[in-house]
Formats: sequence, C-alpha cells, structure tokens
Amino acid sequence: MFDKILFATTASPTCDAAANVAFDMAKKYDSEIIVFHTYGLPSRGYSPFVTDLRTGDAEVSHDADYAEWVKEEMKNTYAKQMANVKKEVRFETCTGVPYTEIQRLARKEGVDLIVMGAHTRENEDVGATRYRNVVGSTMQRVAKSARCPVLIVSRPCTTCFWYFSNIIFGTDFSKASDSAFAFALKTANEIGCKIHMFHAVDLSDMQMGREHDQKEIEARVKEAKEKMEERYVSKMNDFDNYDIEIWEGIPYVEILKFARERNGDLIVMAHHTREIDPEKALLGSTVEQVVLRAACPVASVNRPDKL
Repeated sequence: MFDKILFATTASPTCDAAANVAFDMAKKYDSEIIVFHTYGLPSRGYSPFVTDLRTGDAEVSHDADYAEWVKEEMKNTYAKQMANVKKEVRFETCTGVPYTEIQRLARKEGVDLIVMGAHTRENEDVGATRYRNVVGSTMQRVAKSARCPVLIVSRPCTTCFWYFSNIIFGTDFSKASDSAFAFALKTANEIGCKIHMFHAVDLSDMQMGREHDQKEIEARVKEAKEKMEERYVSKMNDFDNYDIEIWEGIPYVEILKFARERNGDLIVMAHHTREIDPEKALLGSTVEQVVLRAACPVASVNRPDKL
C-alpha cells in the first residue's frame, strides 16, 4: 500500500510516537522509509554557520562532518525501531526551513505517505491557545502542499497499524473530503477493518446566540444521511463493513466524542473544507482541533494524487 514513507522528525522525544507508527507501517508494508531531519537554519547568506533548531545555538558549523554526526545520532535514536524493518532505512539531513525541505524531499522521492508529529516543542500544553501557533507552522504547511496523505501522530498509538479495527472518516461533503474518503476506503480494504462514516451538523453558531428549530435540525440530519448514501456508499462496490452516523453540535467536539465512543484507531479527514485551491488553503480549524486533541493518529488528505 505504501512503497515509500517519509518520516519527518526533529530527532527528539516529541516525535517518538510518530516514529513508532512510521517504522511499524514500514515493517507491515515492506516499505522503503526515509528518516529526515532539518537540523538548522542558515544564519545569514552563505555563512558556514547555522542556528540549531533544537538547541537554539546560533554558531553551529554545518559542514559534512557535522551532517554525518547528526545522521549517526538519528541512527542511535531509532536503532530499536530499525531492527524490525526489512529494508534498509535511509537517513537524510540538511539545513533550511523545515517545511520547505520536507516538501522538496517528498516530491523528489515521490513518497506515498508523510508521517510526522503534530508539534516539535517538548513539554507543550496541547490545550493552550499558543499551541495553535505550533500547529500553524511546519505541520500545517506540509499538509497544505503535500501531494500525498500526511499522517499526524500527536500521542502514543496503542495499536499497531495493521491491527486497526475502526477508521473514523469525518466529512463535510466538500470536494476535498472525496480524497479523504478514497484514502479511508483503500486503507480499510487493505487492513480489513470497519469504516465509521461521520458527519456533524454544524450548530457552532449557537454560541453566538442563534437558536435552531428541532425540525430544522432533524431535516438537516436526514439530508446528511442521504448525502452519505449517494456520495460515498454508492462508490464502495462490495465493501460493506461500514456504518453511518450523523450527530449535531460543534464539529470537532462531536468527531472527538464519536472517535472515543467507537474506539477509533485512525481518523481520516480532508486537509481543508472550503472549495479553494489546495495550495492556498490553510489547515481547517476543525482538522486542527482534532489533531491537537485526538487520542489516535489523524490522516490529513489534501489531494488525490497518491491515493
């Protein structure tokens, strides 16, 4: 299913959960895995020094010897996970802006999946308002431009990828959600697990004082269920291991509640929901909040290119 996986890491403990999932998938699918770390930002022009992204040191030389030392450190960090992978693991490092270099390498190598953590800072409170700025940087920009699905792992995954039993597919019926559905269906077929297709009728404007008539809500729920049948079920062919749930409320709250109730192993959503050019789209607020709070990995799907 995945011939080539790119694991983007800071080579710090904050990426351990993502590392376990990435190597686990490489083992299952006998995939080539590239472990990639951008270790520094050039301090100025063609200076031989960079600012280390982990330590903040501003005068770190980035010659070939230093790059090799970084690779050796990465190999030591992931030695345990590497032992279970059949194919040789490639380690790549460079200096530059992390999201730019991740995108460049992903396109150059034609990877099928990017795996990364939701943030890079240690001891960060995921519920804090300032945390939005972390999600809005590297991970958001990678998800926006990636031509393949991006698997975001913010917390330890309790089950191996191929033991997943429940995939939660969250949709708002946008065009972008069609690519997310294709990925969810392909994954469920490959693993042999169930898809829970979920939509939340958006009542978030109630926080601003708007009242919704119960008949109106029931009509919207009925309409959403009919859309599910027409838009997704009609494309499943012989696949019948699914169910449909329509709830109402604040979308990200409801999908998180639903995922907990159904013991979701993976949440699949569109990278964004508005009908705009993916290159110009920011990570949708619903997906962002789900990524920050989900107890399981979240797959953000931008395009159908690599499905």
